[in-house]
Amino acid sequence: MKDANSSEKETEVKFHVSNPDYLIETLDLVDAILIQPRVIEINLRFDTPAMELSSQARVLRLRQDSEIHMTYKGAGHVEGEALARQEIEFTLSDFNAARHFLEALGYQVILTYEKYRQTYSLDNVLITIDEMPYGFFSEIEGPDGGKIKETAALLGLNWERRINTSYSDIFRLLKTKNNLSFKDLTFKNFKHLQINLEDINIHPADLEQ
Repeated sequence: MKDANSSEKETEVKFHVSNPDYLIETLDLVDAILIQPRVIEINLRFDTPAMELSSQARVLRLRQDSEIHMTYKGAGHVEGEALARQEIEFTLSDFNAARHFLEALGYQVILTYEKYRQTYSLDNVLITIDEMPYGFFSEIEGPDGGKIKETAALLGLNWERRINTSYSDIFRLLKTKNNLSFKDLTFKNFKHLQINLEDINIHPADLEQ
């Protein structure tokens, strides 16, 4: 989750939220700065026919939102109770040309997924409000797990309900649990489905316990 060309480590945590509007109000109260208004993202995830990247928990992604981004992510590991991984990301000028470039190299699209995202900045930390086809989430990305935990507490998010996995991994769990046959994580595919994230042990982090 970068807002500029970058080659560095990504350290982040996700939270499932039941009331994104309240979280946005809290961000305003703590003087977080909106750096990216709500925008739809179209993401294409690529792999080789032999699924070499996925087998090593690596990601090659092409994304279009207000800009076009190419991203590589290395395998993740837990560091300071947050998920840390290598991330290399840069912006491009032509989405279709980038896709054709990757396909010419032998990569193929293995997953298309959508989300709406708005992004805030607060004291060297990035906070997103993400609407996925299966629910609302917030990602907090910072320099280390301690800073992320501090920010989560400031926003009233229960640290014990953090999620150190990807949206595509959550999708795979939901597909298995609900016997879903479609391939892509899109709003159209989920339009008429009743999804309960608690079925896969994901609980809202913004509710008092």
